[in-house]
Amino acid sequence: MAKLSSINKNNKRIKLVNKYYKKRQNLKKIIMNKNLSLEERFKAQQKLSKMPRNSASNRIMNRCQITGRPHGVYRKLKISRIALRQLGLEGKIPGMVKSSW
Repeated sequence: MAKLSSINKNNKRIKLVNKYYKKRQNLKKIIMNKNLSLEERFKAQQKLSKMPRNSASNRIMNRCQITGRPHGVYRKLKISRIALRQLGLEGKIPGMVKSSW
């Protein structure tokens, strides 16, 4: 089990990203628009840099929904490899059986 503080920190980042998503996208469009003047683009860049750092989507860590483990997480399932194996052994995932050879 991961530290509860790191799980809570990641959840806080997810909330911030959702809150500021549209505002960040609009500012990025202004910054990338070559037809606008340099001053307007620079002001948009300053506004973007004033926003909280944790509102950027690349600061979110993929964590297991069950254990909070940060490594070995399947993106599609949002479960770590260890938790997936455990659920498979318990028979909670349909169609998944323990391999033996």
